[in-house]
Amino acid sequence: MSQIKSEWTTPERKVHNFLKGRKIKHEMYPEMEGSPDIILKDAKKAVFIHGCFWHKCPKCYKPPKSRKEYWLPKIERNVKRDKENIRILKKGGWKVIRIWEHEIKNNKKKAIKKIISNT
Repeated sequence: MSQIKSEWTTPERKVHNFLKGRKIKHEMYPEMEGSPDIILKDAKKAVFIHGCFWHKCPKCYKPPKSRKEYWLPKIERNVKRDKENIRILKKGGWKVIRIWEHEIKNNKKKAIKKIISNT
């Protein structure tokens, strides 16, 4: 568990490097209500980069095989918190973009296009 990061994961670094390389102004892990991973303040976009296991990806989530009594409630709390954070940000006027870990692995450019379109 100590090896599991909550910030600067590989998918987050890939998105950050892409945005930085194209000089797209963004902020990583802003201290704000809703706790998005990235914001594009000028475009008022909040981005969440979700791990498929941790946030229960509808496409590729596989339930844990061991310690289900621990993991299943933890993952459900993550999903509940995600919904609340999205609600908070939308109420604040932010456009919320969710990118799944598998989207970045399969087609990084297409995933990032979700962020930069209409920026």
